[in-house]
Parts: sequence; structure tokens; C-alpha cells
Amino acid sequence: MPDWSRRSLLQALALGAALPGMRAQEGEPVDLDYRHASPQALERWRDLKYGLRIHWGIYSIWAGGPESWPLTRHDRSWQGRYCRLYRTWDPDGFDADAWTDMMVRCGFRFFDFTAKHHDGFSLYDTRTRVNRRFIYSGPNAGGIEACELAYSMMETPFRRDVVQALIEAGRRRGLAPGLYFSHIDWYDADFRMDSWNPNRDKNYSPQTDPEGWARFTRRHRAQIRELLTRYGPLCELSLDMSLPPDAWPAMKETIKMARRLQPDCLFRNRGIGTYGDYHTPENWVPDSPRSKESPLPWQVIHTLGRYMSYDPDPSAYRSGAWIVSNLADIVAKGGLFMVGIGPDGNGRFHPKALEAVEEAGAWLKINGEAIYGTRPWTYWQEGEAVRFTRSKNSRYVYALSLQWPGESLRLKSLRPRTGSQIHMLGLHPPLLWRVDAQEGLVISLPEALQDESRRPCRHTWVFKIEIEG
Repeated sequence: MPDWSRRSLLQALALGAALPGMRAQEGEPVDLDYRHASPQALERWRDLKYGLRIHWGIYSIWAGGPESWPLTRHDRSWQGRYCRLYRTWDPDGFDADAWTDMMVRCGFRFFDFTAKHHDGFSLYDTRTRVNRRFIYSGPNAGGIEACELAYSMMETPFRRDVVQALIEAGRRRGLAPGLYFSHIDWYDADFRMDSWNPNRDKNYSPQTDPEGWARFTRRHRAQIRELLTRYGPLCELSLDMSLPPDAWPAMKETIKMARRLQPDCLFRNRGIGTYGDYHTPENWVPDSPRSKESPLPWQVIHTLGRYMSYDPDPSAYRSGAWIVSNLADIVAKGGLFMVGIGPDGNGRFHPKALEAVEEAGAWLKINGEAIYGTRPWTYWQEGEAVRFTRSKNSRYVYALSLQWPGESLRLKSLRPRTGSQIHMLGLHPPLLWRVDAQEGLVISLPEALQDESRRPCRHTWVFKIEIEG
């Protein structure tokens, strides 16, 4: 059996992990001197439940594709035009106060914002510099040239540290801030090693270009240090993508540095394996409380439209009802749910996206008690239409009915405390109930509630049940 840090071992055992599979990189166990985020930090994170993932960058100017991924599908001339877009970017529609007001109004408790995506453009005031970049036109196209620039928001006409503005506005409103950061960088030629890079150099290694590799290591580490030292405590750092095996020794030291800087920030496991604290099923929902992808705690990230970034097509957006039903399902299984939307190049969200999150927010104002701060119950579902959560003190179970149950809701999974009351959240009078030997718990729904207009919400109705013990 490999050596384990105490925290890693306890976490693995608690989640039913197979120990031989708990490897950070191939053949590499978690070092004994590394500690994950504390149990207290993990508990606070689990209380949040519902978050917003905001992808914004120069790719938002040419809306209509998945973030910066179109760079991999176009020729060098197109890539060059893309990489010059920042020179005229002046998104005067960006309003950190309006964004965070929207988050609070819509029931979000935390958010992640893109500090840097794969294209290498930084949305914050990075003090690091790109020293070599690709040449996209002219007789030397395809080569590399020297440069000295941040390739950041501070070199646009806008000249604002968007990360700082958003985090400060969020904290004023009680939101828990998090940041997204991609390990890979398609602008800085010293990062030309990842397999997705449109200008990848298959021969690039610490041996073939030791000076370039050292610059890549220093800049990657320095940017993570900046994010963890300049913006206060973060609830999570959503790392993305993986670097090749040659980069792992330096990456391991970088993540150890990151842990020292913020002991209670949860790190996504992308690119750092089991040195991470949580993982993210992306655009899919695990079919049971234990995700098959990883034994770590999990958070679903799902686009509301087709992309994490701005989607101009109004027909592509899912509804508020879709958000609510997935939120109920995910929380019942023990996960967190983060909805992914992005503003356009000017800093404004699509009206259809706002319509959906506003609808979910209205539902949460009535039913948030069954979501925030809850934990999974003994059973996470009954049949196809009912999900369960419980209060942290285990006094109450919440039955979330994804479909209107008709004249009564029948549940065989639980028994209410004798003499207790059962309420539908959003209604003051208690509901009549009985326990039948054959049918189990039968909660009667008044005739008045058969009129949709008289129900407390439009979908997913919640029953608060005090249980024995």
C-alpha cells in the first residue's frame, strides 16, 4: 500500500475510494507533507449548494463558440486576428455591482469567474509577462518572437482588474468568491507543450529548451500565487486542463505552495489529481451519490446554453424549471450545482439566461430551506419523481416532488414523528397526513391546491417532515 497523508486517507476511506487508484499522477502517491482543505472548509463549501460559473474573455467579442476553443479549429490568420482583439476591447457594460446583485437576487451563494482561459488572456492585473509569442502572419508565420507584455485586461482600453472588482462586489453582498484558472496557455509560446495547443511543439521539453521551460514554470506558479495572495480568501480555485508528465514535478511544488497560501481554499482536481479537493462532472449529472468519475466530493458544472461563455441563440437556453429539477436531484445526491453562463463582449447577460436564473431564484426564495446547508438523507430518492434532503441536525427531511403529486403524496421511505406537523414550503397551514400499513405515509393535498395558480410555486414542491429520532 502507498504512503498516505492522514487527511487524504480519511477522505478516501469516507468516500469509499479504492486506495490503489488514489494517485495524483501515474505512479505518484500523495506526498505526506501535503494537506487538503480542512474538514471545516469542506463543510462550509458543502453548505453553499448553488453557484454561478461566469466565463468571460476576448472570446466573448466573437460570440458563437465554446470559449477560446475555436482557436484550435481555425487557421493561423484567424488565430492572429483573435489574439489582437484585446487591443480595442472596451466592455463598458461591465458592472460588478449589477452582476452580484443579480447573483443574490437569483439565489446564488457562490461564484467562479475566469481569471484566465486557455487562450492565455488574463482578466486581472497580472504582474507576470509573456516573453515569447507566436507569429501569425508574414514571412516568419509559425515562428516565435520575443515580446514583453502581460496580455491582460490592463492592456485594453478598459484597463480595469475585473477579478478584483467582481470579488469585492461579491463579498459586499455576502457571496463566496471563487476563481477559474487554466493551466495551459495558447498565447505564451513557453507553454507550447499541451496536446490541445494549436501551435504545439512535440519536441519541446525541459531538455530541448531548458530556459523556455523554466520561464513557463515560473510564470504558471507566479500567476497562481497572484490569485491566492491578492484577492483575499477564495472558497475554491477551479483549476482546468492538464500539463504533460514533464511538468508534474514543478506542478506538485506549485500546488503545495498554493495550499500554504490558502489552507482552506478547495482546489479542483484538474491537472493535480488527488492533490485536489473536489471534482466536477461537466455537463452531466452522476446517477447516484457516488460519482463514477472520482471518489472526491463533487460539484456539477452545467452550461445553461450551449457554451459556458455567451450564447447568442435564445432558443439554446434551458429554463428555470430545468435548473430547479437538477438542483434538487444533485443536492439530494450530495453534490453542488454550478450553472454556467457568460456575458457578451460588452458585459451583458442574455435576457433568456437572466429569465431562467430569475425563475430559479424565485423558487429558492420559497424553498431554499430544502437546499442550502442541507445534507443527503438515508435515501436520496423514492421513485422517479421524489428527491430527499435533510437538515444538518437530522430533525427534518425534505421531500422534493419534481411532479405535482395530485390529491396526495405517498412515501414509503420515512415515518414522521408522532404528533408532528407536515408543511409544504410556502404555505402556512399544515397538511393532513396519516401512516397506512400498505401505502406508507400519505400526505393529503387540499382541493384548492389542485388549481395551479394557488400553489406556492410553479414546479418542484417541497414537503417539510419532522422525523423520529
